[in-house]
Amino acid sequence: MLKQRIITAIILLVVLLGALLAPGHQAFSLLMALAIACAAWEWARLSGFSGMANILWALVAVAGCLLMGLAGWQLQATPAATALVTVVSLLWLLATPLLLRAGVPVWQRIPRWLRIVAGLLVLWAAWLAIVQLLAQHGPWYLLSAMALVWVADIAAYFCGRAFGKRKLAPSISPGKSWAGAVGGALFVQLFALLCAFFTTPEQTIYADLAARSHPVVMLLAVLLLTIMSVTGDLVESLIKRSAGLKDSSQLLPGHGGVLDRIDALLPVMPIALALLLWLS
Repeated sequence: MLKQRIITAIILLVVLLGALLAPGHQAFSLLMALAIACAAWEWARLSGFSGMANILWALVAVAGCLLMGLAGWQLQATPAATALVTVVSLLWLLATPLLLRAGVPVWQRIPRWLRIVAGLLVLWAAWLAIVQLLAQHGPWYLLSAMALVWVADIAAYFCGRAFGKRKLAPSISPGKSWAGAVGGALFVQLFALLCAFFTTPEQTIYADLAARSHPVVMLLAVLLLTIMSVTGDLVESLIKRSAGLKDSSQLLPGHGGVLDRIDALLPVMPIALALLLWLS
């Protein structure tokens, strides 16, 4: 199992970095559209659809990404692109706390059409935010934004193992603890401060946020993004528990599904882009 996990991770890393560092942004945008299609297929399964319906929703998801790309939404903050990112950011900020508070049973009480529409909006906004950050700011800037999720996850794992006694959401994700969440947030703050002081606004999102506002505002924005990183993970765990599944799929051997790998990025990326747009 570990060998399979390592091999899959290496392949994914090579493909991801190859597309990310390729000239232009088209290769990476297409790769992300494929990932979004896979995630939409998984979301449809978790929402109660099956068979050809899941494939249909995957095609709808990738078609939406391609249409946004053809319209040039990734190249500039058009009113429509800004509206999509803003609406989805507000959906994450306002609706998900209510969803998590209601617990696992509430997911099945939401109409299937509403679940799939919300999923498509969330996936489209994540794709748009990722490719727009790449197209407008470059690969290292995009990686700096994504690194928030990775730093938070790694720090939460080790802090949780060392100090995690009180569970964060035992009925949704028993492995998460308050110590892990707080530890992850502290390490992300440190990471953001280092980036803000030792990089330029063209290189990392943290230096850019600090330049557009103030270092204190940047740290508050980073704290919000860290909280939403945990929220994205918890929302996917809630949905999987409601569906009675451990993983969103087995598309990635040893790693589960695509949603399992990008769940924390789904709220972080559009909210990060929204913060940049609002602070502009």
